[in-house]
Amino acid sequence: MAEVITMPRLSDTMTEGKVAKWHKKVGDKVKEGDILAEIETDKAVQDFESEIEGTLLYVGVEEGGAAAVDTVLAIIGNEGEDISGLTGGAAATEEKKSEEEPKAETAAPAATEIPAGVEVITMPRLSDTMTEGKVAKWHKNVGDTVKEGDLLAEIETDKAVQDFESEFNGVLLKQGVEEGGAAPVDSVLAIIGPVGTDVSAVGAPKAAAQSAEKPTEQKPEAKAEEKAAPAASSSSSDRVAISPLAKKMAQDKGVDINNVQGSGENGRIVKKDIENYQPAAKSAASAPAASAAPVAVNFVQGEDTETQNSQVRNIIAKRLSESKFSAPHYYLMVEINMDKAIEARKEINSLPDTKISFNDMIIKATAIALRKHPQVNSSWAGDKIIHRGNINIGVAVAIPDGLVVPVLKNTDQMTYTQISASVKDMASRAKSKGLKANEMEGSTFSISNLGMFGIETFTSIINQPNSAILSVGAIIEKPIVKDGQIVVGNTMKLSLACDHRVVDGATGAQFLQTLRTYLESPLTLLL
Repeated sequence: MAEVITMPRLSDTMTEGKVAKWHKKVGDKVKEGDILAEIETDKAVQDFESEIEGTLLYVGVEEGGAAAVDTVLAIIGNEGEDISGLTGGAAATEEKKSEEEPKAETAAPAATEIPAGVEVITMPRLSDTMTEGKVAKWHKNVGDTVKEGDLLAEIETDKAVQDFESEFNGVLLKQGVEEGGAAPVDSVLAIIGPVGTDVSAVGAPKAAAQSAEKPTEQKPEAKAEEKAAPAASSSSSDRVAISPLAKKMAQDKGVDINNVQGSGENGRIVKKDIENYQPAAKSAASAPAASAAPVAVNFVQGEDTETQNSQVRNIIAKRLSESKFSAPHYYLMVEINMDKAIEARKEINSLPDTKISFNDMIIKATAIALRKHPQVNSSWAGDKIIHRGNINIGVAVAIPDGLVVPVLKNTDQMTYTQISASVKDMASRAKSKGLKANEMEGSTFSISNLGMFGIETFTSIINQPNSAILSVGAIIEKPIVKDGQIVVGNTMKLSLACDHRVVDGATGAQFLQTLRTYLESPLTLLL
């Protein structure tokens, strides 16, 4: 009998999983213990093994796709077994699609049936924020002959009035928007085709309703603009007639429009003139004029690209947003003299087979300080505060997909060398997606260190369900005051982000004061 395998919950915060890779295909034999797929959770990519034997009959999630926990991941059973009753929603969805598709096919011809040779021109999107356009003026009337590059209309967007050129040859058979009317982007603006073609069934006017008084007010203005236009052109005889699109193309290509012969109406320069322009060889006579003209700069246009979010990136975004907007953050900062810590680290590293970092020392000091200030090692739980018995410090590690936080369990009971070895091991496996889900669970406090990048101070977002996170900056050599004299010292800034629901300002300050004592006098850790 076939067995349904559902998307497993591989971590306590997992709500959906993504199939990073299938190791078995439909029809393959599966044995107990075989790896079925690699599942990407909100924390890591893990191998998912089969617990039953049989044939893989159905795959509920495609490779690269995601599905909620407990939804159908796969079905394993006997070869040829009928599983139509087990696929449930998937089968129903496919049947629904198959029912809807014929309807769409039969309905489409009625809406999109266009006679041969006819071109439907839609309201263009002339700016990135444009949702509708207004026809300020038509330059062609129904029945007029239209050539490629002719000015059809002036379109008023949300930013400016722009000339709109035809890209087709034919006769203007229909105006989809009246002069002065508005229509949404991609609705029918005009129809061009062979003379006498019936286009009454193609498209429908999309013009926005106008008030009764607007036509009477706008028509005189439009006429005034028509009369004013020739005067403007005649008064500026040196002006080059060129469409806005052609002008922009000329600027991008560094083409001098004074050297371009226009093929549009009345010698107007249009798009194809710029595309087909071939600069002529400069003569000696034209050299002085060319040198006087401004030098055109050609820019290499960049290209926008997209990267599909991984499951890890999506969950990071979700968790951090929830933390930032649900927990009332406040920040405490302190500067620490690291001179004695530097000396202590040198002595420790002089021992055989011992190599610790400043980060290891900070983790150890933080764990001991948390033992003295248990309120900082607590979590908010709605109607109560949970005081954690163990001190488990999460250490933020950057990976290509974002950030993960492997956890050092019982950190206060670990030695420097144990902390160092554990951090190196988990950081290495985090970058290769080799961490197990249980190695990223159960943190009671978190540390984020950007000192190795030269960052002096920063603040972090609390890693829920923790109530605080420590941000560690770089150790900086600078002048400090010591015993009333200015000397060279090494300082480091720490920033503590606290959830005010759990950690009061005085409590957070006392914790930082204790941590400062441990780092400025490392021997106090032994007391």
